[in-house]
Formats: sequence, C-alpha cells, structure tokens
Amino acid sequence: MNQLLETLEKTISNNPADQKLALDFLNQASEQNFAVYILELSKVLKHTGHPNHVRQAAGIQLKNCLVAKEEETKLHYADRWLSLPENIRLEVRTNVVETIGTEQFRPSAASQCVAAIAGIEIPRNMWPDAIKILSECVSNSNANVLAKEVSLEALGYICQDLDATVLEANSNTILTAIVYGMRREETNVNIKRAAVKALLNSLEFTRNNFSIEEQRNHIMTIICDATQDDDKQVKVCSLECLVKVMSLYYSVMQPYMAPALFPISISAMKSDVDDIKLQGIEFWSNVAENEIAFICEAEEAKESGIQPTQFSQYYAKGALQYICPIILNVLVKVDEDDDDDEWTPSKSAGVCLQLLAQCTGDDICQYVLPFITENFKHQDWRYREAAVMAFGCIMEGPDKAKLNELISHALGSLIETLGDSHIAVRDSAAWTLGKACELSMEIVTKPDVLQLLLPALSNSLLQEPRVAANICWTISSLARAAYEVASLESGVEEPETFVLSSCFEAMVGELLKTTDRPDGNISNLRIAAYETLMEMIKNSPKDCYPSVQKTTLNVLQKMEQLLQLEDSIESSTDKSQLRNLQSLLCATLQSVIKKIRREDTPLISDTIMNCILQIMQRCQGKDVGGVMEDALLTVSALVESLGRGFGKYVTAFRPYLLLSLKNYKEGVVFLSALGVLTDLCREFEKDICFMLDECIQILIEVLHAPDSDKYLKADILACFGDIALAISDDFKRYFSMSMDLLCSASKAAKITNYSDYEQIEYVEHLRSSCVTAFSSICQAYPMVNELKAYVVSIVELIVSIGSEEDIPDTLLGHSCGLLGDIIKLFGADLLPLLNNTILDDLLNRGRRSTKAKSTAIYATKELRKIKPMS
Repeated sequence: MNQLLETLEKTISNNPADQKLALDFLNQASEQNFAVYILELSKVLKHTGHPNHVRQAAGIQLKNCLVAKEEETKLHYADRWLSLPENIRLEVRTNVVETIGTEQFRPSAASQCVAAIAGIEIPRNMWPDAIKILSECVSNSNANVLAKEVSLEALGYICQDLDATVLEANSNTILTAIVYGMRREETNVNIKRAAVKALLNSLEFTRNNFSIEEQRNHIMTIICDATQDDDKQVKVCSLECLVKVMSLYYSVMQPYMAPALFPISISAMKSDVDDIKLQGIEFWSNVAENEIAFICEAEEAKESGIQPTQFSQYYAKGALQYICPIILNVLVKVDEDDDDDEWTPSKSAGVCLQLLAQCTGDDICQYVLPFITENFKHQDWRYREAAVMAFGCIMEGPDKAKLNELISHALGSLIETLGDSHIAVRDSAAWTLGKACELSMEIVTKPDVLQLLLPALSNSLLQEPRVAANICWTISSLARAAYEVASLESGVEEPETFVLSSCFEAMVGELLKTTDRPDGNISNLRIAAYETLMEMIKNSPKDCYPSVQKTTLNVLQKMEQLLQLEDSIESSTDKSQLRNLQSLLCATLQSVIKKIRREDTPLISDTIMNCILQIMQRCQGKDVGGVMEDALLTVSALVESLGRGFGKYVTAFRPYLLLSLKNYKEGVVFLSALGVLTDLCREFEKDICFMLDECIQILIEVLHAPDSDKYLKADILACFGDIALAISDDFKRYFSMSMDLLCSASKAAKITNYSDYEQIEYVEHLRSSCVTAFSSICQAYPMVNELKAYVVSIVELIVSIGSEEDIPDTLLGHSCGLLGDIIKLFGADLLPLLNNTILDDLLNRGRRSTKAKSTAIYATKELRKIKPMS
C-alpha cells in the first residue's frame, strides 16, 4: 500500500521522468494482477485519511482502467472488468459510491469512477439500482451538499456516455433528481451547475417526458427559470439546454416561443457576456437549420407525392425584424486581435445570418440591405467589414433574379474594397467576391466586370496570406463560373474557349508564383494556391490546352527539384514541409492527367512514374500517409488515362501497391491502394490475374485483423465484386471464399439500436458493399449451380434491407438491381423465396424513387416473367 501511495504521488510530479516511472509501474501492476490493483485504488480513493491529491490520483487511475476513446480498447477494458470475481467488483463499486460526498477537491474523482463502472454495467443490467442510488442521494435532505453535487455530476456523465435507449426506462428518476437540483429554492450554486449539466446530457432520452404536456411544461419552466440565474455557468448551460430542446422537440415548442423562448434568446443575444451572447445566437441558428431541413423535406415529399413528417412554424421569418438588427450589431463588434481559431460572437453572427438567409429567402433583404448601404464606406473599419460580411452572408437567400440585381449593383464597390486600408475589410471583401462568383455566374463573367475584377484579383494575390488565400478561392469560383457559362452557351461539355482564355496563362503563372511565396504556410495560402491551380486546369477550355501542357512541365520540374532537395534536408520540420509540397504537387498532377489528352499522356508518363516511385520508395515505414495517398491517387489517374499502356510500369509499381495494401492502419493509404487495384482490374481484366493471389491474400489478412477499421473491411468486400467483373470465369478460384465472407458479413449487417446513428451509417455502408459485391459476382460469374448455395443468404439480405423504414436511395436501387439479377439467373426456382410482401414493398418504393426507379423496373419485369402480377 505504501508503495502504491508513493507511486500515485509521483503521477502528478512536475518531474516528467518521475511521472513516467510512476505510470510504467502502475501499468505493470495493472497487468500483473488487475483485481488487486483496482481494489487497492478504490481503497485509496475512499480513505479520507490520505492526502487529497493522492486520493484524486487514485480515482483518475481507476477511471482510466475502465474507459477509453478507442472502441477496441474500450471493449477490452469492459471485458477485463467483467471478468473480475463478483466480490471484487462489488467491493470496488461500494468503495467508489461511499467516496461520494467525502472529497475536498475538484473535479470529483468519485463521480467519474461511478460513471465509468455504470457505463459498463448498466447496459448489461448488472447494476439496476445505480440511477436510483444517485437520485436518492440528490433528494436526501440528510445528504451533505458535496454528495448531492457529486451524485448529479455522476448522473450527468452517465447520461453523456450511455446510449439514450439504455436510459429511457430511468428517465423519470433521472429527471426528478435533476429538477430537484435546479429548483429555485436550491441555494448552492455547485449543485445547480451539476444539475443543469446533467439535464443537458439527458435531453435526448426524455422524449416520453416531452410528449406529456404537464411534464413538458414543468421541464421548460425549470430550464427557462435557470436562464435567469445570477450564476454565469448555470445561465450559459441552461441556454444550451434551450438550443438542444429546440432541435430535439421543435414540433411541440409553439406554446413556449412567444412568452419565453423568444424574449430569453433576444436578451441573451444582447448580453455583454460573450458565452451568453453565443448561446442566444446559436438558438436562432438552430431554429433556422431546423426550418431549412423542414423546407427541404417538404419539397422532397411533394416530389414523391407523400406528406412530410414535420412542418415549419416559420419562427425565423417571423423574428427577422427583431433579430437582424441585433445580429448586425454583433457583426460590428469584431476585435482586431481575434484569433482565427477562436469562436467569437461576430463569427457566430455571420453563420446565423447565412442560415437565416437560406431559411427566409427574399424576406431577409429588407432588414439587412439598409445596413449594408449605410455602412459600406463608413469611417470605422468595423462597420465597413460588417457591411461587406453581411452582404456575403445573405447571398444564398434571395432568388436568382434578385441576387443578380444586387450583385450587379454592388460589384464595383465590392471590387474597390479589395484596396481598403484595413486587412479585415479586404479579407471579407475577398470572401464575399468569391461568393458572388459562385452564385452569380452570368454577372461576374461579363467583360466589363472582368475588366475591373481581374486586375484587382491579381493585385490582391500579393496581399497578406489571409487575404490572398480568399482571393485564391475567388479565382477558383470565377474559373468554374466562366467554364460553366461557356459550356451552357456552346451546348458542349468541353467548350472551345471561354471568357478567361486570353489571360488564362497569366493567371496560372501568378498562382505558381503564389505557391512559392515564403509566407505560403500562413493561412494555408500555399494549399489554397495549388487547389486553385487544380481548379483552373480542371475548368480549362480547349484553347487553353497549351497552357495546361506548360503547367504540367512546371509541376514536374518542381517535383524533380524537391526530390533532389530531399537528400540534403535533415530537420523533421523541413521534411514535413517537403512532404506536404510533394502531396500538393501529386494532387496537381492528378488534375493535369485528367485534362491531358490520352495521346499526350505517354509523353509525360515516364517522368511522372519515376517521380511517384521515388516518393513511394522514400516513404515506406514512415508516417507519411498524406503524400502516399496522393501518390497512389496519381497512379489511379495515370492508369485511367493510359489504360493498358500502364502495363510497362506494373512490375516496378507492384511492390509498393502490396505494401500499401498491408498498411491498413493508415486508412487513407489503404483505401487509395484498394482504388488502384480496382482500376488495374478494370483496365487489364484477366491480364491482372498474375498478381491477384498476393493481393487477395493481403485483403483476407486485413479482414481478419482485429485492429483493422470496420469500414475498410466493408470496402474490401465490395472490391471482391470489382475483381469478379474484371476476371469473369477466372474468379472461380476466389468464388467460395468471397461468397462465404459476404454471407457472413450480410448476416452481421443488422441495426440493433436505431438511436445510434453511427451504427446505422456503418450497417448501411456494409449492406451496400455486400449488395454491390453480390450483384457484380452474379453478373461476372453466373454459375447457377455454384450460386445456389448462397441464394437464401442473398434474399435474406435484400429482405432485411427492405424491412427498414428508411433506405438510402442508392442502397434501394442496388438492392432492387440484385433482386433482378438473381431472379434472372434462377427463374421460377426462386419463387418460394420471393413470396414476401417486404420484397413487393421494396420494389414499389424503388419505382417511386428517382434514383432507384430504373433498377426497380428491371427487377419488376424479371419478376413478372416468373410470377404474373395482378
């Protein structure tokens, strides 16, 4: 025990060496005898005779034995806890609970430890009275204030960490404790703070309570009262509650809007305290986001001929006249020294204004345009900046005609503002011009406008990095606009020329100079310049092709220079910057390759592959996922452009492909390599068979690796389908293995918790991979006798998808297509499996969907051939 106490003391030592030794000792003790270790920690935590900092250190170590961010580690910790003898678990749990109310330090370790144990045991119904114990402590008049506070903290952590469905049955008990801690009569501010934080974390599983008017009224009264509390933390957190309530329970908020929510949010927006102001603004941003979603849903429902599930109450539109003046006033309150990464009220106000514009359309103009007009040339730079920013923020609101009129009228003044004396005004002007180029193509590409705009952009590229980076985005938007206008006017996808042709080469040259600026690392200017260069190349018409060729040579020359420079670089910082540059150049080459004519690609492919292979050779075994990803993507672009002409590089490239496929721990590298393998299969078909055994063996190893990402595993399954399509009957050697893996995965693709959106997203991704792979294999290897063993599993997968209330259109379409494929293969023999109303409903839903309609009609026709429909 004495050694443990001494070691715990060293974990908070100011000496890093002592800390490391202490933590290493504790890790070793944990591994040697976890039961003794965690029990001793709980005893130290409980013992009031030990120094506070030692007790707290014990609590931290105990909690760290039970919780982790990584899913694999989290599961391991849970299994380790559950494997302890029951008497040990009960004693640890008792010690932790009995610590509540005895700690003279903050933050409480007991609350975290209770929540950690509850997080493992409550979902498994192993601690059914955990919530009751904590709740009774809160309402117990004999409990000390520390116990009440810590119990509420623990409830808050539990609500935060556990899934809503697990806690729904305890919602009344939890809410009773929270409301008790938030009542007006409670004088202890720490209890109120803990209670309101717990309420914020509990709102997602209180749906039943909010559906009952009496309970809802009580909860809303408690929250609204708390927004008027004298304590800032209580006030801010209760406002956060209102924001979340508005998002979760919008449909039942009408009775509270006028008498409570509106005045509370307006008051918060006017507050002199930034944290309070931010929540007031966030409230209306949230309202606008909800109403934008409802408007979109209503439009989609109308197209599909169904009723929307929720309706907008148009709160934002009704409040515009009151909130716009406040928002605009907040925009003015910008601080010259604001940190780019700091979330300030003025930034929040800008986002809110954008959302309000998207939500209310033309209606917002009458409340914002007078402010813009009045302040565009104000003596105070803050007002000028706010006016310019406000103009950019409302651009997504008005209809096309109104917007074009506004931009046409303001463009001259906006271009002038690029020369303003204050950097913040110039920065906002550059961003606003980018929005104008993005949303009003017809106006910004007029020759008389370009006569003013292009010289201003050229000059502004030389300004401070933050301004120049926004100018890059403006140039990107202008290039896209010019290309799209030319395509529309000529009626062809790749026009002969466009309005920027005469200055295209000069613009590219200026961007290349920008990439070499010594301050290019500031404000991501170098990245912005390269991305704009890619956009210029992508959106170049035929008469700019010589400039694209010249740019290609420039990029290749830069790449070769960097490779020569690499050997002389020693510092890790310089090497990191060099890798970033290589990555950007690879990305630029991808754009070039996609634009270069196929007959010209062989002229540069040797140089490109030589550079790429050198990069790959130097990147092996290092943390250089970014450059490897871009190098592999460049290879993909080259494979697509050269086709079978890429064959001369396959032997040299093959080792790097295999190494990248093995590198599943760097997901982006693995996915890029998988993409290259798919591209090679598509281009070379059976001629790629010579290297498939090695590739597939690696993919199987990744599938079975316990630490490989589950999404990557799903992508591997989809890749089996691509391989089958490429090699057709030669897929026989991989058929049984692939089908067994797909059947196993499709059986596991079940949604068990519909409030777990991450699970839903993953299951949909896995199902999509299985469906596309099954379909590809059925088409590429239509051997009925061999497929017969798997057809039940295939139908079961389609039925499980069809039984879902919500099916993504893409998955719906692929499922209908797979159903059609197996009906076509097996004919009437499949009828016993098709006598299912879920499949009929799936096809009906598919025929009503724009994206799934064609495959649903195909499947329906195949079904009618064997089963005439009435």
